[in-house]
Amino acid sequence: MPRQGRGELRDKPRRTRSRPSGQATPAGDTKPPHPLSAGLRRLGTVSDPNGTDQPDPLDSFDEIIEAETTRDPDLAVIEAGSRTLRTQGGPPQADVPARPEDPEVDKALREVEAELATRWGETKLEPSVTRISALMDVLGEPQRSYPSIHITGTNGKTSTARMIEALLGAFELRTGRYTSPHVQSVTERISLDGAPVSAERFIETYRDIKPYVEMVDGQQEYRLSFFEVLTGMAYAAFADAPVDVAVVEVGMGGSWDATNVIDGDVAVVTPIGLDHTDRLGETTAEIAGEKSGIIKQDATVILAQQPVDAAQVLLKKAVEVDATVAREGLEFGVTARQVAVGGQLLTLRGLGGEYPEVYLPLHGAHQAHNAAVALAAVEAFFGVGAQRAEPLDIDTVRKAFAAVSSPGRLEVVRRSPTVVLDAAHNPAGAEATAEAVREAFDFSRLIGVVGASGDKNVRGLLEAFEPIFAEVVVTQNSSHRAMDVDELAAIAVEVFGDERVQVEPRLPDALEAAITLAEEEGEFAGGGVLVTGSVITVGEARLLLGKG
Repeated sequence: MPRQGRGELRDKPRRTRSRPSGQATPAGDTKPPHPLSAGLRRLGTVSDPNGTDQPDPLDSFDEIIEAETTRDPDLAVIEAGSRTLRTQGGPPQADVPARPEDPEVDKALREVEAELATRWGETKLEPSVTRISALMDVLGEPQRSYPSIHITGTNGKTSTARMIEALLGAFELRTGRYTSPHVQSVTERISLDGAPVSAERFIETYRDIKPYVEMVDGQQEYRLSFFEVLTGMAYAAFADAPVDVAVVEVGMGGSWDATNVIDGDVAVVTPIGLDHTDRLGETTAEIAGEKSGIIKQDATVILAQQPVDAAQVLLKKAVEVDATVAREGLEFGVTARQVAVGGQLLTLRGLGGEYPEVYLPLHGAHQAHNAAVALAAVEAFFGVGAQRAEPLDIDTVRKAFAAVSSPGRLEVVRRSPTVVLDAAHNPAGAEATAEAVREAFDFSRLIGVVGASGDKNVRGLLEAFEPIFAEVVVTQNSSHRAMDVDELAAIAVEVFGDERVQVEPRLPDALEAAITLAEEEGEFAGGGVLVTGSVITVGEARLLLGKG
């Protein structure tokens, strides 16, 4: 049987600009489409003043292309772009907000949170955009007052959104970002100029739209859900700011996701894997079909590396709506990467050329790929690769990436022993995290703390972590969605064996137990703790460990 235990969390000491020029307008294709592309257009070539197409050399991509064994090169794509905006914007910030210090503000925020909690949660869905469309209508269609970059996929959406936001802000655009779920505070979900909105602004926005929400509630078969109301708040806040561009992450899927009342100038699809299979489909192709719903007429589509069946579905949708497509590994990608202190040093191939010596303060190959996708999305937004031959200003790009953070994604929150938080919650995410831990950390003994949701592929998640965990402490977060700790323990025993599993129903006790296990080899022996399995588990651990 797995070991049981209790304990109190100990407080261990820690050791320690240039802008794109001009406004670009979409240009028509200059040559007929490839017979197999059936209308797809491709980013990565530009036209010289005489009108002749000059292919962008892909010599530096030889290794990447050779590795693309699952892709059909004939499913290609041919040119277009996006509009360019320039205005003033603040520098990106990424702090996770704590509770308001003012007791009255905190009370008001708790009242808003309590009202939102009476609505359908994010896992209870009625697949349509009927209610959110009705809300947008009575609010005056705020989501149509600014251009947007829309992001879907299975893993990497939030980190990619943060990188896109940082890049746009560095080029002096005022940004709005909408992401989910939150790590610690619901106010994180709506950001302006790279920082979460204040509690006061969150409350004010909710109160402003509340009468309209209640009006729509009275007209619909079902009340607006928690996520639908938050989406309405975000779109209203962005219009009120006003922002120059919104960076919007879907909640789930694409076609019927509440965010999909926008028509993104750029549609981004991060890697698709198996998650939410009960709602989105049982194969990556079926899931891609749902996620392809964010690809709109004449948009530019930025595709991360995808399973071949998913790529075929996404490219087919792009054909149907005459979208422009750029694919990681062909039109853009990561050409070089090396581990650096606190992150990694990258050479990125963009739509407009090469961007060398880009420091990214995030760990893992998956974050490097997210960076390539984010850069391509911003290039496409500015028309690079279609109307503009030159790349974005390299110094501005470097400055933006160096300032990126992504709380709860391989985030080191404590030393002696090192405690790392990562929100991996499905097998694909866990595999990426495990590989990044091997690469970036030299742990002699790594202890896992896992608290997962009951609706996830928990066995697959644990199997991905089994090779890197010396032992695992299974626990349970405070969410009603959390998997029962005994059920989780039973699966963990099957994966790890009795002797490597410890059960601690309370997260504080689980953290204490893991820290104790990591210290068994001595203070300087290289033991560490990885807390994972759920965004909620990571958020609660973050609070317990003094972050926010």
